[in-house]
Amino acid sequence: MQVGTVVSSRWSRPLAAGMAALGLALATPVAAQNDKMAPIAVPAQPTAIDLGTGPLPGATTKESWHSQYGSRFARNVTIATLTPFLPDPAKANGTAVIVAPGGGFTTLSMENEGWDVAKALAARGVAAFVLKYRLNQTPADLAGYETAMRERFSGGAPPRPTPAEMTARITPAIADANAAFALIRKRSGEWHVDPNRIGMVGFSAGAMLTMATTLAAQNPKPAFIGTIYGSLAPVTVPADAPPLFVALAADDGLMANGGFGLVESWKTAKRPVEFHLYEQGGHGFGMYQKSTTSTGWFDAFASWMRMHGWLKPAN
Repeated sequence: MQVGTVVSSRWSRPLAAGMAALGLALATPVAAQNDKMAPIAVPAQPTAIDLGTGPLPGATTKESWHSQYGSRFARNVTIATLTPFLPDPAKANGTAVIVAPGGGFTTLSMENEGWDVAKALAARGVAAFVLKYRLNQTPADLAGYETAMRERFSGGAPPRPTPAEMTARITPAIADANAAFALIRKRSGEWHVDPNRIGMVGFSAGAMLTMATTLAAQNPKPAFIGTIYGSLAPVTVPADAPPLFVALAADDGLMANGGFGLVESWKTAKRPVEFHLYEQGGHGFGMYQKSTTSTGWFDAFASWMRMHGWLKPAN
């Protein structure tokens, strides 16, 4: 069985529910809904490492990028990569975090939910790795993409996919995440990483990928995970589930109206969980500097990591 090709039933149903709520919408800050997408050249990514999971099956559209909200986004990703952001050796503590940007599995918020997060982690001595995972194909031109998204939501939320359909949609992304863990463990000596201190944090769809990777069959056993404005649908929590950090804004129109089942699931299983519900922030706040307290989520995440000892040098 190929790693990442099977997602257990304890995850597939919540994933389908969460993605139905997300509706494959873009992860965007509420305060900037009118910002227009603009095509940009694919940026140079000299340190990106091909994860070796191969091209997206059946893909015919090449990767493209656009700017929006003062940030950069990737679309039609067909080859998965991992970009290291390594800390100053004098500050390195041996902990690593895989960062999974969001974007409804049709785009990736590479800057706000990827590079900026990784830089902030590296500044705290953590080896950070931005995962550019393979995405569902969309129209090649940006205008066509915008039209397709408008048409998709013109009649309200899209039909809810079955668990099997939803699992099939993100199978490549799960394989990419598993490959990222494997690569970091393989090169842990070179990157000064403790292979037992590798965590993962994801945003929106990236949060769903983080949870799916954690709960999937043959999962890579992350040391800890963070889900930032991801689905809060309940899950069946394994006995060895990693510590979980959750952050969400109460005014998130996509994820904040379905209860707190995920948090309750972790509590019921008696596994460590920390939950921050911010009054305001909307969906997609990431590293954007806003006037809302949601901007403090990263400092809270770092404090949580410090509490667990992951910001202290590994023995």
